[in-house]
Amino acid sequence: MKDAPPQVRWERRTQNPLLALAVLFAVAYAVPIVLPDASPALHRACTHAEWVVWGAFAFDYLARLGLAADRRVFVRTHWLDLAAVVLPMVQPLRLLRLVATLMLVGRRARMAPQVRLTTYVAGAVVGLLMFGSLAVLSVERDAPNGNIKSLGDAVWWSFTTMTTVGYGDHSPTTGMGRVLAVGLMLSGIALLGVVTANIAAWFISRFERDDQEERRQTAAITALADEVRSLRAEVARLSAGAPPADPGAVRPEAAGVLPGPDPARDAAPADLSAPRP
Repeated sequence: MKDAPPQVRWERRTQNPLLALAVLFAVAYAVPIVLPDASPALHRACTHAEWVVWGAFAFDYLARLGLAADRRVFVRTHWLDLAAVVLPMVQPLRLLRLVATLMLVGRRARMAPQVRLTTYVAGAVVGLLMFGSLAVLSVERDAPNGNIKSLGDAVWWSFTTMTTVGYGDHSPTTGMGRVLAVGLMLSGIALLGVVTANIAAWFISRFERDDQEERRQTAAITALADEVRSLRAEVARLSAGAPPADPGAVRPEAAGVLPGPDPARDAAPADLSAPRP
C-alpha cells in the first residue's frame, strides 16, 4: 500500500467512511419522504445530515483532485462525482455514490469477473430502485392528478419501469416525474443489456476453454502417434541390419546341455624335448 499513488491510498482509507456516509445520506433522504407527517425537528435533522454528507463528499472530491497525477483525466473520468458536488440541489444523485462505493469494494475483492459484474448489477438495481421510488414519490405525492401516493405504489412503478414492462396502473403526471421515468427506463435497458452480455460472454469463454483443451489433447495424441511411428521405423531398421538366424537350430548351451568328454581333445600334449628313437 505504501508503493501505491497518493490518490489510491486516499481512496482506500476513505472507502469505508464514505460507504457509511452514503448509507446515512440514503436514510436522511428517505425519512422525510416516507414519513411526511414527522416532526419538523426530524425533518431539519435529516436536512442537516444531507448537507453534512454532501460537504464530506465535496471535500473527498477536492482531495482526490489535488492528489491526482493528471487532473484533466480525473475530471473526465469522475464526471458523476463532479456533477453531484456542483449540483447540491440534485441530492438524489448521492444515492448513486453507494453503488459507486460498492463497485470500488468489488474491484478490490478477489472474485471471478462474472461474480464481480453480478455484484455491480445487483448494487445498481437496488440503488436505482431506491432512487426512483423515493424521487417519484416526492414529486408525485402532492400532484393534483397524480396516482402515486404511497411508497408501495412508488416501488411498484419503479420496478415495472426498470423492467420496461409498464402496466400503466401507476404513471407520473408531472414533468419531473416523467424525466425520472425516462431515466429509469434507460437504466433498465442498460442493465438488461449488461446481464445479457455477461451471460453470452460466460458461454463464449466456456466454449473457448473446451475448444482449447480439445486442441491440446489432439496435439498430444498426434505427437504420441508420431513417436510410435518413429520407434517402429527404428526397430525395423535395426532388425534389417542383424544377420538372419536359423529358427530350427538350438545351441547346446541354450538348451542346457554341456559338451561330453573328448579323448583326443583332453589328451596331454606330447613332450617335444624327449629324444627320438
